[in-house]
Amino acid sequence: MIANWLSPDVMRPAGWALLHFLWQGTALAALAMVMMAAVHKAAARYVIAVGILLMMLAAPVATFLYYRNADAGSSASAPVSVSSFQTANAWSAAQRAVTNSRQTAPDLFPIVVQFWLAGVAIFSFRSVGGFFLLERMRRRQSVPVANELREVCEELQARLGLTRAIRYAQCEWLDAPAVIGWFRPVVFLPFSALTGLSSAQLEAVIAHELAHIKRLDSFVNAFQVGVETLLFYHPAVWWLNKRIRLERENCCDDTAIALCGNAVEYARALTLMEEWRATPALSLAANGGSLTARITRLLGVGRLGWGTRGIGVMASVLCLTVALLAGNAIFGFARRVSAEAPSAEDPSTGASGVPAAAPRAPRNNSQAKPGAEVAPQPPRESGTAGSYIDGLKAAGLTDIGVDDLIAMKVQGVTPEYVRGLQEQGLHPSIDDLIGMKTQEVTPEYIRSLRATGVAISGDEIIGMKVQGIDADYVRGIQALGLKPDADELIGMKVQGVTPEYIRALKAEGVETRGDEIIGMKVQGVTPEYVREIRALGFKPTADELIGMRVQGVTADYIKTLQAAGFKVELDEAIGAKVQGITPEFIESARKHGFKDLTLEKLIQLKALGVLSREGDI
Repeated sequence: MIANWLSPDVMRPAGWALLHFLWQGTALAALAMVMMAAVHKAAARYVIAVGILLMMLAAPVATFLYYRNADAGSSASAPVSVSSFQTANAWSAAQRAVTNSRQTAPDLFPIVVQFWLAGVAIFSFRSVGGFFLLERMRRRQSVPVANELREVCEELQARLGLTRAIRYAQCEWLDAPAVIGWFRPVVFLPFSALTGLSSAQLEAVIAHELAHIKRLDSFVNAFQVGVETLLFYHPAVWWLNKRIRLERENCCDDTAIALCGNAVEYARALTLMEEWRATPALSLAANGGSLTARITRLLGVGRLGWGTRGIGVMASVLCLTVALLAGNAIFGFARRVSAEAPSAEDPSTGASGVPAAAPRAPRNNSQAKPGAEVAPQPPRESGTAGSYIDGLKAAGLTDIGVDDLIAMKVQGVTPEYVRGLQEQGLHPSIDDLIGMKTQEVTPEYIRSLRATGVAISGDEIIGMKVQGIDADYVRGIQALGLKPDADELIGMKVQGVTPEYIRALKAEGVETRGDEIIGMKVQGVTPEYVREIRALGFKPTADELIGMRVQGVTADYIKTLQAAGFKVELDEAIGAKVQGITPEFIESARKHGFKDLTLEKLIQLKALGVLSREGDI
């Protein structure tokens, strides 16, 4: 697990940050509810909600830095000197003191951090997959709109003061207009909107999408997805993001009405699109959010009275109070945990909790003068600790805190080990040193990896060692014509990519890069799957194979389409699978007497829902 090689100096602050955000997120959500209830304009509520979301992201970061600096301050308050370790007894007592201090922290922290890291990984894969699919659709599955419609769109764009280059395209895979893209946005207009809306309704809907572009909503939406990924475990984050998306749609509705001036027609358009809801989750569509709430808002009905809002405000204040009390309780628990550790100012322990050496009586008591203070005598072992510290200083490690020094000694980090790493061109931090020694990273291991030509840093070396990557594995990958970097090697090993797997793909004619191989392995693309697709006469690329597996396109599905008389391309097969084209649907279409059906026309029929309205499917 990744958390196993995180140092305690990172684990403890991270655990406290995740724990504290439970009450911090609740308090911030309650604050957002109170503030948004006090304003009536959608734009103001949107700004408040986005600001609170920024504060939610900043809260755990600030908490992490607070505990990290507190730990660093406690270590820095006791500088290391040779005189602090003049006896072997003092050294052993210091080890016990720091070990006991670290054990007072809750043992739950590693479990909490590992759970959080696993959740972030899962939600990251979900987000990356969504962005990948969205970008694929944006690039391939659309055609430019007619000249007349483009002129209408450009006129609306000019009235909004938008000078950016914007593409307008019609498509079959959406049921409502949507904006996709950040720096080069595309407004997609589906056939259902072009044929099912009046010209006035269509203009209002297009104005809504252009308002998203003008407001840079796609960037805010990406930020929301990032916050949901990092703080996935708190329901307040999901609630606030839902409110942000609703208020964003309200703001764009207001812009569309201000530009086109007919709220009733626009509301009718939203009502029609309520039946069409099928848009990618990461796009900005005109039928996004709660359309019922948006329609009632546009028509001025169903507004909450002051009594209802007052109840909501009171509930929010109560929630805020409870969250602050919970936060105070957690801070009290944290202070008690810290208080159980030996105090750095305790006169009985000396600097940083290290027990002070007791004064020794002279060997010959007759030499002591009556009433004279007995001076402590240096022990025989006094050179042991000093030589260890001096060796570390000679290796370039100075100003080491007591906690770090003892941790290095406990893990067996020696001056010779440090110099061995430095000879390999590495100058790792103390945390990296402890992590490398814990994972048994040796200079010989580093030398063998560098001999393969892979550029590696301290944390990458630890990750490669944890995953069991050795020089033979790297050479096996390189022998197949790939030049992966350290991150790609770690990703391959995590996903179980072997040289045999790559060799089998190449034998099937698939040429891939490192990131594509990882994606294929994640999606379950096997040599057998590639062989079945190629047996049908196709030569799929890595991207096409990944897209096919994501959508569940199999060789049997393609054979079904071919058996129905269609000449199938891979992109068409993916589109047909996305739209749910089945043998039953094909048979139903033919029963209605449609002739000269192509797969493209069949997809259009499915997207428009012509047959489904008649109850045939």
